[in-house]
Amino acid sequence: MGRHEEERLLLEGRLTEPEGSLYTGDGSVDVKGNPVLKSNTGTWRACPFILGNECCERLAYYGIATNLVSYLTKKLHQGNASAARNVTTWQGTCYLTPLIGAVLADAYWGRYWTIAIFSTIYFIVMIIGMCTLTLSASVPSLEPVECVGAMCPPATPSQYAFFFIGLYLIALGTGGIKPCVSSFGADQFDDTDPKERVTKGSFFNWFYFSINIGALVSSSLIVWIQDNRGWGLGFGIPALFMGVAIISFFLGTPLYRFQKPGGSPITRMCQVVVASFRKWSLPVPIDSSLLYETPDKECLDKAAVLSPIENSTGNYNNPWRLCTVTQVEELKILIRMFPIWATGIVFSAVYAQMSTMFVEQGMMMDTRIGSFIVPAASLSAFDVISVIFWVPVYDRILVPIARKFTNQGRGFTELQRMGIGLFLSVLCMSTAALVETKRLDIATSLGLIDQNTPVPISILWQIPQYFLLGAAEVFTFIGQLEFFYDQSPDAMRSLCSALSLLTTSLGNYLSSFILTLVTSITTRGGQLGWIPDNLNQGHLDRYFWVLAGLSFVNMVVYIFCAKLYKSKAAT
Repeated sequence: MGRHEEERLLLEGRLTEPEGSLYTGDGSVDVKGNPVLKSNTGTWRACPFILGNECCERLAYYGIATNLVSYLTKKLHQGNASAARNVTTWQGTCYLTPLIGAVLADAYWGRYWTIAIFSTIYFIVMIIGMCTLTLSASVPSLEPVECVGAMCPPATPSQYAFFFIGLYLIALGTGGIKPCVSSFGADQFDDTDPKERVTKGSFFNWFYFSINIGALVSSSLIVWIQDNRGWGLGFGIPALFMGVAIISFFLGTPLYRFQKPGGSPITRMCQVVVASFRKWSLPVPIDSSLLYETPDKECLDKAAVLSPIENSTGNYNNPWRLCTVTQVEELKILIRMFPIWATGIVFSAVYAQMSTMFVEQGMMMDTRIGSFIVPAASLSAFDVISVIFWVPVYDRILVPIARKFTNQGRGFTELQRMGIGLFLSVLCMSTAALVETKRLDIATSLGLIDQNTPVPISILWQIPQYFLLGAAEVFTFIGQLEFFYDQSPDAMRSLCSALSLLTTSLGNYLSSFILTLVTSITTRGGQLGWIPDNLNQGHLDRYFWVLAGLSFVNMVVYIFCAKLYKSKAAT
């Protein structure tokens, strides 16, 4: 019986869970290193503490990120393109630093202690960073002079330095825990238990749900406080929630299951590459059963071939000359995953628009709803609402329906799920382009082209693009979490989670690059360009169409790579 058929029958109640050990079968232990009982540890007993930690930590992060472009344009008086570029560069750095935490978790500390240590460091750094940001937002000598009419004096170099030091301290703090939390949560489900293996898929859905609960509070309440009660208070509140996140995580310690670290994954990969090159001239044995039962003979397999020197001396202890077949297979798995990983970069570039160009587009629309003024950044709440809507719909409605047709325990495979999300991202950017075209048409008809003033079109027209982006997140980002956890080598799960986050980092950097390239090309010959400071004179719609086109090409490439992908054998 195949793994997916077994999962389906378990869920339908037609197959009972086999009687087995009272202990987990995946090697997990308790905080003292002893084997753990299934009956009183892990699964959904432990997950609420992990989900609470993630919810509060993400609230703290998005409390800064969501409205940052507004602060840069309104307070530091940066232009639209410069502000968007600074936001995406900072966000890219936030998702690059998780590589540090991933290596420490997989190689030395384990996921629990990495989260514990870096959460504490994160809190201390965040207090320092928040104090820096709060001072830069509230001390007159550290914030730029207010605008006088249309004249807005730029911030001084010292004001810029003070602000960005605080910002990048937070980027450093978030790196240690981000790749470990989702993997640590998934560790609470025993992969050798078919029933727990199925419910692990639901964990990733609710993990992302908890992220967006935090984001919803940030995009509504925190953004409103920043715009109406001051940036100092608005930057200070998130630090409080980071403290709550730490408390939530430590409270669940007696219920957690722990996986022991398996040594540095980067070192093992490097050893395979070095050993392979050292044995470049050696033939791979004809008997493929000696090489992990693989029918193909690849260059990397040579790292596990015994050379005449090693046979004659009996020295098998140099890992830079002779690697185990397990090491070779780990690197092969990562190489097979690379094309799928790479296609996530363009999607992340699309996602980056939510906190940059979508906000700047909204700032040039009518933000009044009745007598209430809606901050443009608060429209991102509809992205969060979309996620909160789609997660239970996907988990409770779409998956059971899909299961009847696909015979997959999780309804859709991770690859199918990500593909649907990429298609939705094309629709999202196309919708944003159409809304901007409509906004510019109204500006032209009313003679507002030369006036840097909002156009009388309701900001609520942005809701569809945010809602589509939220749906795309549910399929793509959660699919990535599942894919990189399930398909990664057991000893590299934190690293692979960090690699999935790296697509977000590179997507933000790609967004900055595209923005710089578009600005450079469209401002040649003294032209205003597509994204001038006065968007009524620009063509932001064309920028959105470029991203829609890139997303479509990316989706086609993804479909090709997904068809060729060979899944890791079930363990």
